[in-house]
Amino acid sequence: MKPKEILVFGASGQVGRHLIRKLTKSNYKVIAVTRNIHQKGYILKTQANPGYLEIVELQTFDTEKIESLIQGCSICINLIGILYEKKKNQFNNIHNYFPSIISKLCSKKKIEQFIHFSSLGIENATDSIYAKSKIDGENSVIKNFNKSVILKPSIIYSVDDNFTTNFMTLLNRLPFFPLYYEGNTKFTPIHISDMVEIIFEVIERKITSEVIECVGPEELTFKEIILKILNSIDKKRILIPFPLFIAKITAKIFEKFPKPLLTTDQLNLLKYDNIVSGQYKTNFDLGMNSNKIFENEIEKYSFNWTTGGQFSKKKASSR
Repeated sequence: MKPKEILVFGASGQVGRHLIRKLTKSNYKVIAVTRNIHQKGYILKTQANPGYLEIVELQTFDTEKIESLIQGCSICINLIGILYEKKKNQFNNIHNYFPSIISKLCSKKKIEQFIHFSSLGIENATDSIYAKSKIDGENSVIKNFNKSVILKPSIIYSVDDNFTTNFMTLLNRLPFFPLYYEGNTKFTPIHISDMVEIIFEVIERKITSEVIECVGPEELTFKEIILKILNSIDKKRILIPFPLFIAKITAKIFEKFPKPLLTTDQLNLLKYDNIVSGQYKTNFDLGMNSNKIFENEIEKYSFNWTTGGQFSKKKASSR
């Protein structure tokens, strides 16, 4: 029997790579769309057996090409998102305009499902351009295609994320670390394997017309996350609560970097808790439990940042 074809935009990101492995192992054929096939193609090719993965390059919002890709698929998944803007209106183009195009074409072609990735904890963040663009994107998707499923994950972490690994690097190098908003912002981090399992279950159960908040089993403050990371890499650092005016100054400096450590928009967003809103169903409500414990999972790869690596005193004593 011919495998069902799934079109994945943003396939070379953290979620995309793990999702491709899961889908192709389960006999789905994946058409993976990436902006640079020469840069990302070699990574994607390792995620699946020959015949189950096709890689396509899309550098612009080419409506005709997108339509031809959607034409041949049963399910479309949009994982594309950015954390900071390199040019004006990039948030709106990526988080609102592009999903609007896809959802309209999915409706036109009458595909089975359109799964769109958004973000958790953005409803009240009216002073964040990122959050506004995400909300606008959700509204466009819902308006354009009634079979859409919107997934709103909290922080997704793994050995190849841009969250825990960046903090491990910074905490390994810096003698102190700033805490914004006293470190009290709450998060519900979810491990990549749990997140991929949720997406897979949405596909397998043929869920449509739903907004799902995707969270892990724990609610942790930003300070608690930093302390767990410090414990995992066996380091002690001074944690300094930053006054807001100093935080804004540092954010304006950091956002000038090619890969900003922090932007003013991210600082605004950090005021708001990244936890379930109560407005939508969660993965737990739908019986899709996420069981991975943050501290246990980061321990599996944190040795890369410890003195002595896998042969560090901490690792040796735990054997």
